[in-house]
Amino acid sequence: MTEPALPDVPAQRGRRAQRAPKATVRPRVSVVGVLGELLITGGVLVLLFLAWQLWWNDAVMAAAQSRAAESIAQGWTEGVPPDLEPAPATEEGYGDPIVAEAPGNAGAFAVLYVPRFGADYHRTIAQGTGTDVLNSAALGIGHYPSTQMPGEVGNFAIASHRSANGGGMHAINELQLNDAIYVQTADGYYTYRFRDFEYVPPSTIEAIAPVPHDPEATAVDRLITLTTCNPLLSTAERIIAYGVFETWQPTSAGPPAELAAMMPAA
Repeated sequence: MTEPALPDVPAQRGRRAQRAPKATVRPRVSVVGVLGELLITGGVLVLLFLAWQLWWNDAVMAAAQSRAAESIAQGWTEGVPPDLEPAPATEEGYGDPIVAEAPGNAGAFAVLYVPRFGADYHRTIAQGTGTDVLNSAALGIGHYPSTQMPGEVGNFAIASHRSANGGGMHAINELQLNDAIYVQTADGYYTYRFRDFEYVPPSTIEAIAPVPHDPEATAVDRLITLTTCNPLLSTAERIIAYGVFETWQPTSAGPPAELAAMMPAA
């Protein structure tokens, strides 16, 4: 008797049939894709370079401007015999402050000290607000020629960069009520006190009038006005810091006590 034929049985029961692995499909390299990646990488490197250059340029320029101001300040004090009497507490002790004549364009005539900006902050003030002053490694802060000189009745208005070429007024927004603002000239030391901020468009020239925002009025006060761009890395508007005159004393009387600790020549 013939046995029935058995059906074909897989060699391994209970196991799934093994499948051949699929071939890995690699994406095709696109010229446009490669170019896009290169452009992105290049853009990032350029931004990093610009940020580094801005920071480095600021630091180098600030150091150079400080050294120049130090040299000028020392030249004014060397060889000047001090007064035997202590400096008076009020301006009446020396009468009205000496007001010097304005120099020619780019002529240095004062040094600015602002304790709130740091104990080592000192920058040269020169006549004019062009790039030959504001972008200069030897100067950095410019005096508006149409405004008054230190100690004069009216408005002694100055300008500087906020975040480039030394950033002479980088920390202007940190000023607080009654902060001292010192101006040293060959004649002596002028002390102003910070009073208020104002934010204006770049075209608002009335802010530096003898009586700010009232050009027709007659000035009776001695003011100082610091101007710079706002916000950082932008020229969209101007930040204005106003101060009022407090006292003055001649070079022979020595600097005010707070300023003495900041001055390079001290």
